Amino acid sequence: MPGFKAAERKHHTTATYGKYAPVEAVRGDFPILKKKINGKPLVWLDNAATTQKPFAVIDALNRYYTGYNSNVHRGAHTLARLSTEAYEAARERVRGFIGASSQEEIIFVRGTTEAINLVASSWGSINIRQGDEILLTAMEHHSNIVPWQMLMRARQAVIKVIPINARGEVMLEEYRKLLTPRTRLVSMTHVSNVLGTINPVDIMTEMAHEHGAHVMIDGAQSVPHMRVDVGRINADFYAFSGHKAYGPTGIGVLYGKRALLDKMPPWQSGGGMIKDVGFDKTTYSGLPYKFEAGTGNIADAVGLGSALEYLEKIGMDNIERHEKELTEAAMHSFSRIPGVRVIGTSPNKTSVISFTIKGVSPENAAKYLNQEGIAVRAGHHCAQPALAAYGLKSCIRASLGVYNSMEDIELLVKSVGKISRGM
Repeated sequence: MPGFKAAERKHHTTATYGKYAPVEAVRGDFPILKKKINGKPLVWLDNAATTQKPFAVIDALNRYYTGYNSNVHRGAHTLARLSTEAYEAARERVRGFIGASSQEEIIFVRGTTEAINLVASSWGSINIRQGDEILLTAMEHHSNIVPWQMLMRARQAVIKVIPINARGEVMLEEYRKLLTPRTRLVSMTHVSNVLGTINPVDIMTEMAHEHGAHVMIDGAQSVPHMRVDVGRINADFYAFSGHKAYGPTGIGVLYGKRALLDKMPPWQSGGGMIKDVGFDKTTYSGLPYKFEAGTGNIADAVGLGSALEYLEKIGMDNIERHEKELTEAAMHSFSRIPGVRVIGTSPNKTSVISFTIKGVSPENAAKYLNQEGIAVRAGHHCAQPALAAYGLKSCIRASLGVYNSMEDIELLVKSVGKISRGM
């Protein structure tokens, strides 16, 4: 891209990572990390909101727009063929990355929010009736609450909340008690965006299936941080967002079991999702195109494919190991700072450290950290019910990514210590 020297564009990624190779090798793949904030090197700890993009993704977008920009499918010309091949190759990349059995089960959407809305509107319209029960955990993102509330009101259904304990873990025995013959759906996050808790989604899915319920999983905070196998989890639906997985904004994925997707009506209508149209009747396309009305986000789907390829080269097991080491180091250090309260202390967590500092508002703390070049997020993190369980309306959240280092953690801890001491 213009503005970067050839030497700066070299991709450093290898098959090893973390303590087995310098994290600087990966950091060199992210041009924005060379940026200075208030004269200090940028320390990006807002990854749960969005991740930065490597050259691999930036270059993929550039190649698409300069080399084969075209609408996909049905075009007889060369650029349409090249664009279609790249678009469907990205779908195949997603399929392999999450362990789906076929490309027909991979639907491109704008992000996790749109995926959940699609399931709530389409699957919900034919499966939820008056008095039916939908179970959500107390740690859900608003995007995994509001669509189900809308469905609840429309169908006169019931939402039940699975409680969490003081560490921020789902209480499995209470969950078991909530499952009844009227439970139709359990929708839950794989990793909490505010607590960092890794939920036992395979166990919870099995429990739901034993009661005849279906399962929707929000994977926005899991796919970038650990190996995900939807076949092993056996969830009926699984969703994630590209921009939280080092890909572009405006692209995401809904995985659904083919048997369920086949029976679901289209959510949106128009071009691209039809096989034949007349004024008296329309025949819809098969999967996955039945759910992809209009021109898709072609370039960003290609970019997402490149992002997932990039993560595969590093190795998801390596990424998970590295980020857990950083998380544990941050948790240990924060526990020794007077006045700091960490929210979400499960030993089975990753990549998210949310906390408060006694006597300092989260917003003011975040502003001070920004002066040090440290980007964190302050607020309710679209998880107000989760914070309410701790008697809070807001907190500070530091969230980790593939390029964060132990030096980043040390600088964060040092800066938080200064804040707690009154600076």
